[in-house]
Amino acid sequence: MMETMSAHNDARLVLLRHGETSWSRERRHTSHTDLPLTEHGERQAEAAGRVIDELKLRDPLVLTSPRQRAVRTAALAGFAESTVENDLVEWDYGDYEGLTTTEIRETTPGWTIWTGATPGGETPAQVRARADRVLGAAESALPERDVVLVGHGHFSRVLIARWAEFEVVEGRRFAMTTAAVSLLGYEHDERTIHAHNIVSTIEGAK
Repeated sequence: MMETMSAHNDARLVLLRHGETSWSRERRHTSHTDLPLTEHGERQAEAAGRVIDELKLRDPLVLTSPRQRAVRTAALAGFAESTVENDLVEWDYGDYEGLTTTEIRETTPGWTIWTGATPGGETPAQVRARADRVLGAAESALPERDVVLVGHGHFSRVLIARWAEFEVVEGRRFAMTTAAVSLLGYEHDERTIHAHNIVSTIEGAK
């Protein structure tokens, strides 16, 4: 029994946000628009791989959003083999796709994805359902191997909130940089957040 509990507490769930794209650099909401990484984003992804290497993961199961920016990030981070998980796509922003928060607030003052509506997009309840499915699948694998989820900014923040048993709105507390790594797991058999928004210095950057 003690060995089982120890293995459970040693399990790690890693979240990796994709590297920079032209829209993420401009802070434009990007869900289904399938943009490639910028050159800087590719270097970020490689640097994130060095961060994850330091964790010495146990035979990691790597799941990635189907968007090319996530799949490419996974590959550049050193995961030659990953499995596409459609539930890892970004929050569907509907009519706000491609807009910045500043632009949205021109017609909807004070809007944020966490507290406002997304016309034509997903509701928090829909996003919560996806996040809970992803975490359920990940948690079932954790007794045997660590899990890496490669995806997007807002949805990764929802995953963190739900792992910590918070409501979706509390994802606003977990800002996440492009190509950042967050480490989730357990302490005394309780879900916990071990580290958040870790980024590595890009080699050769000025």
